[in-house]
Amino acid sequence: MQALFATGEIVGALLKARRETVAVAESSAGGLVSASLLAVPGASAYFLGGAVVYTAKAREQLLGITATDMAGMRSSSEPYALLLARTLRVRFGTVWGIAETGASGPTGNSYGDAAGHSCLAVSGPVERVVTLETGHGDRAANMQAFGAALLGLFEKALSEP
Repeated sequence: MQALFATGEIVGALLKARRETVAVAESSAGGLVSASLLAVPGASAYFLGGAVVYTAKAREQLLGITATDMAGMRSSSEPYALLLARTLRVRFGTVWGIAETGASGPTGNSYGDAAGHSCLAVSGPVERVVTLETGHGDRAANMQAFGAALLGLFEKALSEP
């Protein structure tokens, strides 16, 4: 967890220096990304909100993403992660939206993804989407790996010219 919080501190410093804001959607990371960003003193300068979007009901109620918006798309996919990140950016009026969706374990999800599968997205001045496969079903370890990967992806996006 210390490494996750350390990356949150780096990302928070970058956001403060750039005077930019972020909103976060998490699923299988369970709020660890938001917690890492909020552990930084002065986080209110850049963190505008976040949600653990764990179910279809949460997706619709918290983000307004309907079944119609999901037509042809499934959860735990790169297109869905990018939709989450873009939706957050618009709804919160932030420079950045970041999102994570996956299967932390100990088993896979109903879409056929194995435990340890996560799709991560960053939407802002640049967009990035990646899929992470840890190859194991250790739920807590996967949650931390997913959070660290999303923060790492975001840090790289923030560091680009």
